Amino acid sequence: MSDREFIAFLGPSGSGKSTLLRIIAGLEIADAGEVVLDGRRIDQLHPGARDVAMVFQAYALYPHMTVRENMAFGLRNARVPQNEIDARIAQAAAVLEIESQLDKKPAQMSGGQRQRVAIGRAIVKHPKLFLFDEPLSNLDAALRTRTRVELAQLRRRVDAAIIMVTHDQAEAMTLADRIVVMNDRRIQQIGAPMDIYTRPANSFVARFVGSPAMTLLPAALVPGEGPARVRLGDGTEVTTRIDRAALPSGPVELGLRPEHVRVAASGEGACEAEVLLVERLGDRTLVYAKLSDGQEITAEDAGLSAVKLGDRVRLRIDGAAAHLFDCNGDGHHAQVMDSAA
Repeated sequence: MSDREFIAFLGPSGSGKSTLLRIIAGLEIADAGEVVLDGRRIDQLHPGARDVAMVFQAYALYPHMTVRENMAFGLRNARVPQNEIDARIAQAAAVLEIESQLDKKPAQMSGGQRQRVAIGRAIVKHPKLFLFDEPLSNLDAALRTRTRVELAQLRRRVDAAIIMVTHDQAEAMTLADRIVVMNDRRIQQIGAPMDIYTRPANSFVARFVGSPAMTLLPAALVPGEGPARVRLGDGTEVTTRIDRAALPSGPVELGLRPEHVRVAASGEGACEAEVLLVERLGDRTLVYAKLSDGQEITAEDAGLSAVKLGDRVRLRIDGAAAHLFDCNGDGHHAQVMDSAA
């Protein structure tokens, strides 16, 4: 990663993201590989000598100490001069807007304020790398959103790179320069947020990144050359912008984001489906439906949609934006081609 870059480790529980973070911090020992920071190998160093600072999910503040004492504790152990400690605490408190909280103890503070103190305790160390382990998971929804904004502002004020572990894709998509998607202790994809959203490397990433998840429908390739054409279980055929020659033989799955499946006017659209659920979000309506072969699909409609549970609707599929996943789960995506879609 580069200087001041913000990386998010994203994945479900048990995927290995927190373990990887703890290996970088020196709290776990790796079975293989090296950890290198700023050109220097650090995995053989004591955690306190690695020039990293970790913010834990549960804050890990000393309850008997004031905010000031919590922030000073690590610096005193490192024998930093008192005048330097005072200066660093004052600077961090100003950045985090907790100057008025310095003489309070954690029990006297809200969850959001305690989170800021935990971040402040990391800031005063002037590390080269910040490590955040699920920093917002203990906050309620409203406070999580406000703290997400504060983290976005914080990254502009500190001269260090940041790695954050999260299972919340909204946090990763909002804050990170790049996302490392993990599953089953393996890295599935690394890329910029919208690259991962628009070009998922495999079917796991396609399902995991995006809310609601991408619809994946079993499909068969229709023989031919040029843009790949697939036939769904209900007989619907969809022409993509994916080069047929780039696909291996065998069954495929057609991947569709909800915004690329629209409720069509009566008599229009590629296929018919029965509405299972209508989710009204104000500016748009999500329609969860079932095709005639039993496969479920998610579509979008206007915010003032008249669609209701049990309706039969026609759906218009944007094949130009479709994805295909082969029998190994590997993703294939639209290319710029001369042939018409």
